[in-house]
Amino acid sequence: MFTPMEETKKTRAVLLMAYGSPNNLSEIEPYYTDIRRGRKPTPELLEELTGRYAAIGGSSPLLRTTLAQAKSLEAQIAGYKIYVGMRHWTPWIREAIAEMKADGITEAVGIVMAPHYSSMSIAKYIENVEKAQELHQSDIKFNFIESWHDEDLYIDALIGKIAEAQLKFNEEERKHLHYIFTAHSLPERILAIGDPYKNQLLETCALIAGKMGISDWEFAFQSAGRTEEKWLGPDLLEVLDENVNKGIKSILVCSVGFIIDHLEVMYDIDIEARNHLAQKNVHLERARSLNDHPMLSQLFAQLIEERFASL
Repeated sequence: MFTPMEETKKTRAVLLMAYGSPNNLSEIEPYYTDIRRGRKPTPELLEELTGRYAAIGGSSPLLRTTLAQAKSLEAQIAGYKIYVGMRHWTPWIREAIAEMKADGITEAVGIVMAPHYSSMSIAKYIENVEKAQELHQSDIKFNFIESWHDEDLYIDALIGKIAEAQLKFNEEERKHLHYIFTAHSLPERILAIGDPYKNQLLETCALIAGKMGISDWEFAFQSAGRTEEKWLGPDLLEVLDENVNKGIKSILVCSVGFIIDHLEVMYDIDIEARNHLAQKNVHLERARSLNDHPMLSQLFAQLIEERFASL
């Protein structure tokens, strides 16, 4: 016989969300079309993106890593079922909502695998959930965790990855090591509406630097979209050039805005940025992404339990 708490848990769940990524090269065009709100990419844009995915092996580990994180999280919060939904590819958020409704879920906590809030990122996931609820005539009560950029477990997990990357430099290089923190760029117009994205990113970096005693650091944006409007900068490649001109020889990059190794880190940093520095006698290393780090599932479990406790 179930206790009242066990009965309650049967109708409560967690929706873990991520951006989505094609599983193979044949899925890139429809995936790209969805990102472009139904407009097919030009042959040139499609060729460029296909080439990037081919360079990292034909697919991204985004989905399998998210599923692994979901499994780890489920073990942390036994009793709540974890559903996974992607914004731009399968398994879609709308599919997760349909499954949750069919399973009798009445209350849920939603969390995105991205630490920093923006009206053009986290808010879009929430909109997707709301549209999916309308589509499936679902009335699940959602409580969204919109930001976790300053949580100790997240900061400490990143510090651990940075410490691992430091060991890839010799003793002399570590004495003069320059740190660059990065995140995905967004259109600059978000600043005019007071979007907290940039400030949250800088707060994350300051927390890391403060705990590690790092003074020689800066922030750069990466992976700007191919549109005519101005995107947030400075761009990583421009910052790398500036460092080369200053005579800096050892650089450690940490992508605080990406917690999973996928295209934007595996290509934009590991391949493009490294190639950009080729023949310039600069040693560049990237701190590995957190991926399915156990401290992340601990953090998510903590935040989720707090939200359920407030319902």
